[in-house]
Amino acid sequence: MKKILTLACLVCFSAIPFFANAQELADNSESYGVDYKNRSALYDYSEINLNSVDTVPDYSDKLEKLKITGTIYQSDGVTPAKDVILYVFQPDDKGNYNMKRDEHRKRYVYHRAWVKTDADGKYTFYTFMPGKMIRSKELKQIHRIIKEPGKAEQELAPFFFNDDPLIPELTLACRAEAVKSMLRIEEKDGMYIATKDIKLEKTNSTTDL
Repeated sequence: MKKILTLACLVCFSAIPFFANAQELADNSESYGVDYKNRSALYDYSEINLNSVDTVPDYSDKLEKLKITGTIYQSDGVTPAKDVILYVFQPDDKGNYNMKRDEHRKRYVYHRAWVKTDADGKYTFYTFMPGKMIRSKELKQIHRIIKEPGKAEQELAPFFFNDDPLIPELTLACRAEAVKSMLRIEEKDGMYIATKDIKLEKTNSTTDL
């Protein structure tokens, strides 16, 4: 029943297709196999070594700059989780998903970034506030995929925003689901800042703190 409720809420959150398997920038290996165009974009980072901080393209040109930071913990909620990859992608400040193609004709969302947690489990993204299409009933959101060592990648509920004017229009059940991954925004020195910790589970599941 819980899974059915979660799926129903995700439908009410957004009418935009999930692009996780339709994106690419550059392969992190030297070969491009048959599954290259179909695999999750989480694996398509170009850097040889990811680090705990990354910046979404066009960040410097946007007015509403946003810093998202936090700690990813092991299932005990105390021990920092090292070497966890977190991938995000989002619409631009007008609510449009800017799609591009790489040299191998794989499509990807342009505004995206990857981080890999350090020994302290820390991660930081520098991005900008996503927009939403005029008259759209979807919440503002930043999509997420996570991968911890030795496990398959996992799609997480998107980051939502506590100041979204559509929050009061959600049903109580959907609002309760949205709150779990909701960013509480503060403004400091001309930048929006949000802190969100994440807890890994023993099984292949992850929750926000």
